[in-house]
Amino acid sequence: MKFDINTITRENVKTLKPYSSARDEFEDFDTAQMIFLDANENPFQNGVNRYPDPQQSSVKAILAKNKMVKSSQILLGNGSDEVLDLLFRAFCEPKTDNIISLPPTYGMYGVLANINAVENREILLSTDFQPQVEKILEAVDEKTKIIFLCSPNNPTGNSFSDESVVKLLQNFKGLVVIDEAYIDFSAKESWLTEIDEYPNLVITQTLSKAYGLAGIRMGICYASEAVISVLNKIKPPYNVNELTQQRAIERLKDSDKIKQEIASIIEQREELLKVLLEVNFVEKVYPTEANFVLVKVDNANKRYDELIAKGIVIRNRTTQPLCENCLRFTIGIPEENAILIKELKLLK
Repeated sequence: MKFDINTITRENVKTLKPYSSARDEFEDFDTAQMIFLDANENPFQNGVNRYPDPQQSSVKAILAKNKMVKSSQILLGNGSDEVLDLLFRAFCEPKTDNIISLPPTYGMYGVLANINAVENREILLSTDFQPQVEKILEAVDEKTKIIFLCSPNNPTGNSFSDESVVKLLQNFKGLVVIDEAYIDFSAKESWLTEIDEYPNLVITQTLSKAYGLAGIRMGICYASEAVISVLNKIKPPYNVNELTQQRAIERLKDSDKIKQEIASIIEQREELLKVLLEVNFVEKVYPTEANFVLVKVDNANKRYDELIAKGIVIRNRTTQPLCENCLRFTIGIPEENAILIKELKLLK
């Protein structure tokens, strides 16, 4: 099915003239020796007295090299939530269009749909937590703009089959957004390799999980240059602050340490999976390719309260579809996991 970005972009966005910040006008110049008297900034240098690079060029250059994409295929945001919100605001007409999400999944898709007055058509995952492709395609109409896939999925931890994703990409004329917040913990390859193959494919990633930078709030969007160009028209001019950009660059350069931490998390995850199978109140441990594990227990509310009383905070997912009496355990450092394992074994 042929994808045409003009058919899904909001009419007001098509004609929108984006705000031109003071720094945008000189992005092609060597600014090192320039005197800036254009942006009404405080001129006394302290490291952050100037506005940040509105295009985050240095961060994008590192990501482009690491991920083998073009900088023009990258958009950065104030966390993934801003990236997702921009997708709604660029392509979904309020009170007219709809999106499709696949519960149980990341809750912000539904929240952002409500904020933007866009219908959220929920199609449950199958009992083995895979997309029900035929049901999804049946729910699609001419006003469906985006299908959200979280893979590896939160809270279930599993990745979606390649066959399901390809079928959606080939048979849907809107955007297929794959949220890969947890891809670094998976043995599966990122869908980034397919961006040039599918013009309707959008990948979102983050520095909050594997990269350990949740506190700086940086989300990443990879897509065709056409999609990124539309998003750049509506993003706030200085949406990623200077301190965030500096910290991201510093961390991205330390690839060896990142790899070591990911390896440790995966090792600890496998150890926890083994122990959970021996806990008497655990009824099922679900396969996971993320930095967490979903577990079905005898009584989620009871076990959650017991662990809270021990000073251990986990996530109770029992209210989510297909997750009755399920708890989600994030993988901590070895010392934290040892305490968790000890307390789980003591509970009766």
